[in-house]
Amino acid sequence: MDVSFEQLKSMVVFAQVIEQGNLSAAAKHIGLTRAVVSYHIKKLEQQLGVKLLNRSTRSIALTEAGQQYYQHCRVIAEQASMANQQMENFKNEPEGLIKLTCPVNVGLQLIVPALNEFRHLYPKIQLDVQLTDEVVNILKDGIDLAIRGAPLADSGLQASKLATLPTCLCGAPDYLRQRGRPTKPEELEQHDWVIYKLTGPTLEFSKGKRSYSIKMQGGIQTNNAAARTAFIEGGHGIGRIPTYDAKPKLQAGTLESLLDDYQFKDISIYAVFPPGTAEAKKLRLLIDYLKDHFAKSHAPTSIAD
Repeated sequence: MDVSFEQLKSMVVFAQVIEQGNLSAAAKHIGLTRAVVSYHIKKLEQQLGVKLLNRSTRSIALTEAGQQYYQHCRVIAEQASMANQQMENFKNEPEGLIKLTCPVNVGLQLIVPALNEFRHLYPKIQLDVQLTDEVVNILKDGIDLAIRGAPLADSGLQASKLATLPTCLCGAPDYLRQRGRPTKPEELEQHDWVIYKLTGPTLEFSKGKRSYSIKMQGGIQTNNAAARTAFIEGGHGIGRIPTYDAKPKLQAGTLESLLDDYQFKDISIYAVFPPGTAEAKKLRLLIDYLKDHFAKSHAPTSIAD
């Protein structure tokens, strides 16, 4: 069956409907009215002689035929997008908008300072930086790049490691004077903890070839990394925090490090992005710049340095 130019357009529209989750979101994303998007879907179903979507007032769902057809439409849309993005590489100076999302504490401590420098180097690249501890659906929300603490299992996304950052165990001086300073792993179970909900209540660490696992308990839990550090600094318990966050507080004396001869798990920082988008010169520049920035600014060092 021959494919007309109009049908090719309808195939791209269909792929966007599935990726955006509904007709209205797809219409907004590609700059068409909802009625036009609906027309393209109906026209495709008429041309193919099969039903692609089961639609209700609130949701859409792919039929078996629609699932198979979507895979082909997605490839066509991605190839067209990659062709356009590769043309950007012929420009002498990169330009355009990058929409980026990042956890609040990592953003303020690490990413925003790096973006300050990046923007001076590439002033024609516009940045839309969204700091949130919520896991954003980057495909649905049109995000170009997400900074995350782990690569997602979702096969629809790609990830590139930016850095591996060390962590340390800390407590406030007043808390340690009242509750005592732990000097061996078994003593940790006698202490209150400030628990970071995104990593769970179990602390795993090692010394040499021996591994340890401690169940943390305490009166405070939070999903915000900056809040976790503030509660530890306020004397509500001990906790594991990134070394970059702990270092200035250790130097100021508001935190003290614990069990320095044990190794606590590092934090890996990833750039997560939709497939094919890293081919865009502006995004490739940013990812490479962040990797280089972390390599220079956060090379492994002692927390006492």
